[in-house]
Parts: sequence; C-alpha cells; structure tokens
Amino acid sequence: MGAFDAIETRLREEREQVVHQLAELGASESGDLRDDVDFGEGFADAAAATAERTEVLGVVETHKRSLDEIDEALARIADGTYGTCANCGKDIGTARLEYRPSSIHCVDCKAAKAL
Repeated sequence: MGAFDAIETRLREEREQVVHQLAELGASESGDLRDDVDFGEGFADAAAATAERTEVLGVVETHKRSLDEIDEALARIADGTYGTCANCGKDIGTARLEYRPSSIHCVDCKAAKAL
C-alpha cells in the first residue's frame, strides 16, 4: 500500500461526484453540453434562456476545472510526483494535502499565483 492510498481513494470519490454533477447539468467530462439540453428558448423567454445557459456554463466550467485538478493529482500519484510542488519542487505539506487533496502547488506558490 502506498503512502497516498487514502488520498487517492478520496480523489477518486471526488472525481465520481464531479462527473455526476456534470452529467446532471447536461455536460460531459470534457465540459461540453449535450445537444439535448433544453433551456426553453422560446421567443418571449430568450433573455431568461440566455441567462440560464450562461449560469449553467459557468457552473460547468467550475466543475470542469475541479475535474482537471483531480485528474492531474491522480496522474501525479501514479507517476510518483504527488506531494511535490509542480512549480518549485518543495514538499506541499501534509496539512494542505489533507485539506485539499487535488493540490499540486505548495502554499507559497499558490499564494504567488493568486496575486
């Protein structure tokens, strides 16, 4: 058993949840909306349909980013680089990984990126 088995299990569970949420929104894992998603685009409700579609697309994009982060963390577990900052190469830190298992950057690099 590897050092990150519990974290890998948690990431896989989170991934399953995000994929399910995307499906409920009518989107695939790639973030593309299915053709059969209906926003009720009648002439009178065109503005409401556009607003709803924009909101759904925003939520889909957020979930897609989460899915990408989870997949990247799982790939890093598989290749043995998980727990090491993808930017500076320092240890990410157990507390950060427990709090946010999809983290690929240490706190310092993440803070610098946010600025």
